[in-house]
Amino acid sequence: MAIFYAILIILAILQILPLVWLLFFSLKNNQEVFNTPLLALPSPPRWENYVKVWVEGDIGRYFFNSVWITAVSVIFTVLLASFATFALTRMNWRLKHVVLGMFIVGLMIPVHSTLIPLFGFFTKLQLIDHPMSIILTNIGFNLPITIMILLGFYHSLPRELEESAIIDGCSVHRMFFQVILPMTSPVIVTTTIINMIYNWNEFVFVNTFISSEQYKTLTVGIQNFIGQYTTDWGAIGATLMISVLPILIAFFFLSDKIVEGITAGAIKG
Repeated sequence: MAIFYAILIILAILQILPLVWLLFFSLKNNQEVFNTPLLALPSPPRWENYVKVWVEGDIGRYFFNSVWITAVSVIFTVLLASFATFALTRMNWRLKHVVLGMFIVGLMIPVHSTLIPLFGFFTKLQLIDHPMSIILTNIGFNLPITIMILLGFYHSLPRELEESAIIDGCSVHRMFFQVILPMTSPVIVTTTIINMIYNWNEFVFVNTFISSEQYKTLTVGIQNFIGQYTTDWGAIGATLMISVLPILIAFFFLSDKIVEGITAGAIKG
């Protein structure tokens, strides 16, 4: 048992090391980045890098864009996936197996292979350089994996609760929102975190569809510190650290729910 815990501690340290390196990296200037060891403490810590990216680099705007675009995408993805999963698992209709197959096929499509077709599609809809193009893309590509995660949990839900609700005069819509949705809260938290990570880290679609500074997100805003002749590596590190913090905070507060949602669907499904 002691060897097992020792291995887990070593693995945990290896997982934390990149974050420690990123923190030290963000507190250095260009000379220290290239002339000191990777995990060398910055001397002195250059907290002005964070002030610089927030004030001069307009990272505050990019951070706000990342937050609200991610939030809208996650809410609609999880809600639509819940609707679809409820229909696929709790209702009997002719084409449900065909629809489920289409979602499974969606998992097999390489995301960025659709870049050019989507660009042409959004150009016709006049959604290029508009955040709606990013939101629709996030929802479309994250729906299949979200539905697959929800399926196992929905199959495990007892049908007796639905039958009791129907006997009491509950409509389908009311049953979904007041009975089914609260019961699926653990797996919803899991899918929310997974969608949040995917959407928060999206770069290629944002870099392709968005050109104005008004709608750029953090992942694209980092490029502001990469110049033709010089690159501010400390500022890039500070921006990366700022972009990592929301994900870390979400995992810290919701880690129990994430594990609960994954294990519940795996055991009962």
